[in-house]
Amino acid sequence: MRWNIDESNQDTGLPLEGIRILDFARVVAGPLVGMVAGDLGADVIKVESPAGDPVRSMAPPTYDGLSTYYLSVNRHRRNVVADLTNPRDRAAIMELLGQADAVIENFLPSQYRSLNIAELRAVNPDLVWVSVTGASSDQPLALEPSFDVLAQARSGIMSVTGEAQGPPTKVGAPIADVVTGLYATIGLLSGLLARQVGRPGRHFEASLLESTMSALVNQAQGYLAADVVPTRRGNEHPSIVPYGPLTASDGQLMVAVGTDAQFARLIDVIGDETLLVAAAQWGSNTERVADRENLLITLNRCFATQTKEEWAQRLSEAGIPCAPILAVDEAFAQSTIREGDFVGLMDVPGGRVRSMRSPLRIDGKRPVIRRGPRELGQDSAELLGPSA
Repeated sequence: MRWNIDESNQDTGLPLEGIRILDFARVVAGPLVGMVAGDLGADVIKVESPAGDPVRSMAPPTYDGLSTYYLSVNRHRRNVVADLTNPRDRAAIMELLGQADAVIENFLPSQYRSLNIAELRAVNPDLVWVSVTGASSDQPLALEPSFDVLAQARSGIMSVTGEAQGPPTKVGAPIADVVTGLYATIGLLSGLLARQVGRPGRHFEASLLESTMSALVNQAQGYLAADVVPTRRGNEHPSIVPYGPLTASDGQLMVAVGTDAQFARLIDVIGDETLLVAAAQWGSNTERVADRENLLITLNRCFATQTKEEWAQRLSEAGIPCAPILAVDEAFAQSTIREGDFVGLMDVPGGRVRSMRSPLRIDGKRPVIRRGPRELGQDSAELLGPSA
């Protein structure tokens, strides 16, 4: 059976046009890789078991009975159902593997063995193979199932998230899944490039644990290089002050003073005589961090004299970075998003919904959403044959 490029992926002008990818991944991190590849023009076929991807039932909320969680990471691919223990289904998948350029999967080691995935890999040794795992595959922890919240817990991310006197808190979005998915995507793209220059058959592994720990960035390096164990500071930055919320008369405004020059401009904008006198002791960021508490008390006293909007205007005019703290609906309502092209329409089973398009622009243009998520097995007959 020939793998013909779907018409929605023809003549797109996108960089991955013509690339064929089989996506066996479930839930979020793995499917995110397939979505990004599809956004960039690849022809992606998602292979689900007869039970379907578990994320299909992660609800509420739903749209026409389908989990919006599923809708969020499963566009730009056709969908087939295949039971890899069924000889006819397995043979059909092996035909597709022989024509594929890459595979994305997140099988557990037990599934890898029971489904004999090694046999599937052997069909096409030149494939780029991308595995999303719970932890590095040579470690015992990789034998256990993992999810975003477990990776956040193990990685240390939760220990630095939340108020100083409060409990560890997970990030409100699935940051572990997203970071892991993006690292896996880097692996996929690197492997495709390697194939082009004569180095095929690369295997890339992105684990939830290590990928999430990489998101600690400066916090982790402070520990590794200087033995400083970071703690929770709420919305404040451990190394920069003021770099967090200041409280105006009607609420908080995020202010990011990253340089000494910006701090000097902040003092000028505020124009408070008491602050002007005291500011001499806060001229460098090192001094500001050392005297964080007194500085923030003084700044908040000054900010309480005007509204968030008034301060935002004054700070922006002086070139001091600041931003309102928005709810999700407010974020989508801000002019940059509302009047831009980031949100588009996507066809889904049951209708049409708004959806975020790719955050990437290519030569000044954002890729359109060519195809939304498919129903379970919607393309099985076309791609696997009527008997599959």
